[in-house]
Amino acid sequence: MNQLALKFPGGKEILETDVGSTFVFPKKTPADIINAVIPIIFILSGILLLLMLVFGDFTIFLSAGNPEKIKKGTGMITSALIGFLIIFAAYWIIELLELTLGINILGTPPGGGGGGGGGGGGHLIPI
Repeated sequence: MNQLALKFPGGKEILETDVGSTFVFPKKTPADIINAVIPIIFILSGILLLLMLVFGDFTIFLSAGNPEKIKKGTGMITSALIGFLIIFAAYWIIELLELTLGINILGTPPGGGGGGGGGGGGHLIPI
């Protein structure tokens, strides 16, 4: 009974091992593991982005006119915004891969799902 397991929300068990042995992925393909980890990475990177923006703002706010601290704060904000662009691009690249390849990576149905009744969009109704 010396087992460790990594469980994610929804009760999915991803990783199981005997203590002291190598990791074993029972009945899971690498794609299943990647599909479970990618949304968590996006969430953690979004939280880190928010923290970097807040700390950069506080650094500038508390700098008291010190140019060194102002430069450090603006560097943190710039790094956070560049990171945001990278996260945003990665998310949309994954969405495009889901749409074009018909695979499910982020847990949403390919093609966006939802939408309420199909339909072709901008139909004009005469008044």
